[in-house]
Amino acid sequence: QVQLVESGGGLVQAGGSLRLSCAASGRTFSDYTLAWFRQAPGKDRAFAVAISGCGGGTYYADSVKGRFTASRDNAKIVYLQMSNLKPEDTAVYYCAIRGIKYSTVAYFLESTYNYWGQGTQVTVSS
Repeated sequence: QVQLVESGGGLVQAGGSLRLSCAASGRTFSDYTLAWFRQAPGKDRAFAVAISGCGGGTYYADSVKGRFTASRDNAKIVYLQMSNLKPEDTAVYYCAIRGIKYSTVAYFLESTYNYWGQGTQVTVSS
């Protein structure tokens, strides 16, 4: 059974930084596309960034491009470095991973991810 556990969320002032972590058990991240999604209060969950399981390329939503960086430290931990945070970045952040190796279809589609973490709260104060 695949389990994902996010950590690193918290309260930060606008312009500050946070680094989120996603640790896996039951599976390594190698060869499987992983993504970070976020859900702001009163809104649907939205795509933030994906790390491809085929080649390791990263793909960012326009709203976070240039401010967020996703990376894979080893086969079982991925990070989301968030800089220049804005109040609109306030959300619960989830990591998710696909169940099929080398999948490169529509990284932004929530339905293409099979396993999800429980989420970590990020709050950015103005």
